[in-house]
Amino acid sequence: MTVKIEDRPIEQVREQVIDQLIYNYSHGIISAEAFERRLDEAMAAADNQVLIDLVSDLDLTTDTHYQSEKRAQFSPNYSQQSDNETLHLRSILGSNERSGQWFVPKEIHLTNLLGSIELDFTDAIFQHQHVTVHVNALLGSDEIYVPEHVNVVSKIFSVVGSVENKSVSLNKLHGPTITIEGKVILGSVEIKVKRTIKEKFVSFANSLKTSWKDMNKY
Repeated sequence: MTVKIEDRPIEQVREQVIDQLIYNYSHGIISAEAFERRLDEAMAAADNQVLIDLVSDLDLTTDTHYQSEKRAQFSPNYSQQSDNETLHLRSILGSNERSGQWFVPKEIHLTNLLGSIELDFTDAIFQHQHVTVHVNALLGSDEIYVPEHVNVVSKIFSVVGSVENKSVSLNKLHGPTITIEGKVILGSVEIKVKRTIKEKFVSFANSLKTSWKDMNKY
């Protein structure tokens, strides 16, 4: 029995439509301009029928290879390695940074006095499903970058400071959870993604298009 389109969860329909847009673009069925225009409309749509109409003229549907590539692109990097359980980053009248591909321990402590700290989880390899970041910032600024698939829970106490959470989540059921707690006094903490979700989709679509062209050379 097929469920009526208007009764299906809109996020489920949206994901299906975006998948079909990416797949057809990667196979050269629609132009880059049409792909980005329809992608914008799909992300903004508030009605299931509007979403379905965006792909009504596209015949190609996703296959198992596409789903495998999507999981690899949008799923968190996990490792069974668990050497370090705690990481300390300190900045006093200076700056400190942890970025690139690094193993995420269970607890991270950020101590910042009149300085700046950048903690970037974008390409990090997670060892635990639950990670806690302890923030202690006085007249300093902390920037925390998280991937789209990571859940973020902010429990920061702010005194004449600012805390801004701009994170998003694509895969809440399987992604790790980062809990950020502690205090900010006369400072700031900003939690955000490096790339917007649209930029992530476009990058994924372009990588598939390049891969498809390479396959057709042989």
